[in-house]
Amino acid sequence: MQENPNNKYELTIDEVIEQHIGPSGFAEILHALFVSIPVLFDAQTSFISIYSDRQPAARLVATGTAIESSSLCGLPTDKWEWIGGKRSSVVSEWNLICQHKFLVALPSTLFFVGSLVGSGVSGILADSSLGRKKTLFLSCFLAFSTAFSISFSPNIWIYAFLRFMNGFFRSGIGSCCVVLATETVGKKWRGQTGQYGFFFFAMGLLSLPVMAYFERSSWRNLYRTMSYLLLGYALLMLPFSLESPRWLLIKGRNNEAITVLKKLARLNGKKLPADLKLIDPPKRVNQSSSEKLWKRKWAVKRVLMVMIAGFGTGFVYYGIQLNAENLKFNLYIAVLVNGVMEILAFFVGTVLLGIMNRRPLFSSLSFVAGLFCIICGVLSLQDTTATKWLQLAVVALGFFASGLAYNILYTYCIELFPTAVRNLAVSLLRQAFMLGAAAAPWLVAVGRKSPIWSFITFGVVSVLTGLVSFFLKETRNVPFCETLSQQKQAEEVPN
Repeated sequence: MQENPNNKYELTIDEVIEQHIGPSGFAEILHALFVSIPVLFDAQTSFISIYSDRQPAARLVATGTAIESSSLCGLPTDKWEWIGGKRSSVVSEWNLICQHKFLVALPSTLFFVGSLVGSGVSGILADSSLGRKKTLFLSCFLAFSTAFSISFSPNIWIYAFLRFMNGFFRSGIGSCCVVLATETVGKKWRGQTGQYGFFFFAMGLLSLPVMAYFERSSWRNLYRTMSYLLLGYALLMLPFSLESPRWLLIKGRNNEAITVLKKLARLNGKKLPADLKLIDPPKRVNQSSSEKLWKRKWAVKRVLMVMIAGFGTGFVYYGIQLNAENLKFNLYIAVLVNGVMEILAFFVGTVLLGIMNRRPLFSSLSFVAGLFCIICGVLSLQDTTATKWLQLAVVALGFFASGLAYNILYTYCIELFPTAVRNLAVSLLRQAFMLGAAAAPWLVAVGRKSPIWSFITFGVVSVLTGLVSFFLKETRNVPFCETLSQQKQAEEVPN
């Protein structure tokens, strides 16, 4: 708090939240939940290819005997048929088998490449001209438009292109949601609040097998159903959310920032001081020239370390989930089990972030996920019923640890960077996640023949990822800084 000649009551946003609104009141919790809902649809968009691009079972027309996909090569098309109908997936509709089988990985890879490219664009928009809320709305609406367009794809090439565009436009959803959720709560609750998005991500993962089951005869209808839900949120719910007061403040829109804080206080049954004035971040006027992220060596090093960790974590997290089809287990049950583990990861992560330091927590979970992946690879050498169940359990535990590491790295990244570049930093992390995810489908395609190599590769990468966090600073209970200069000065002061 500061005194000034005009007898104004000057506080930082952190001080307003801690002293007058409440660090984790009803308003902040409700708002964090409200802006985290789109992550549910983001999860469906990310993993819909598990069902839309799956390879259905086939059978001989004459006898009805099920046959392996490798046996279809060279067999006349009138001698066999797809079980479940020709339109149940893109593989069956466009016969992406034999010499065309690797084309199946192309749409998923391009989706994640699109997410990688789009993350940088959405991050810049959210930190500069549009802000968090408008960028989130734009991402939701354009993600709906491209998802709906995908359902009319005439061939694999248009389908792959539209998947790229869908990934590009949906890229702003996750980063904007988590930043909007965490920038209105007290410092001790950032970790827990940052987990809300992952709860909805888990709900999206859980709902996907149900949607896919009811739309199992048409992959096109599955895309349409998902897109309608996303449009409904963008038009009916998102307009009632609040912009980040921190972003408004660093843009010089002090009165609007105070208005947002007053709304939060009113919902908590409190009232802000009438003479309140927010303390401007230092050198706010010159931020466009002096706060360049890439001109500061310490910041560049931190971004690189975070992105390396993000690549490994994204590669393993998405790889384990996409690799579900190589378990030789019921695909709906396998994804449902992973969804349950994602829910469990949300609750466990919320508790752990409240009591543990970020750096050792992330590295330990990466090591554990890697160990389970390696064990799963070894189990894939056996083909018994008991081994299949054991493999499903081990994969679920590996996915649980990987999902926890993924969630925690998000919160860790938010705390490592100041408000001026926070959304950009989170978007760069998402780019790294998506780059790792883009590489995963090709390894999954290789795993259709030799699952052991895909699982062991995921395991080794996860272990190496855990080592990267040793180069990052600890951030638990550290106050948010507004600018890079402020961040540097704060970290030079001994704890």
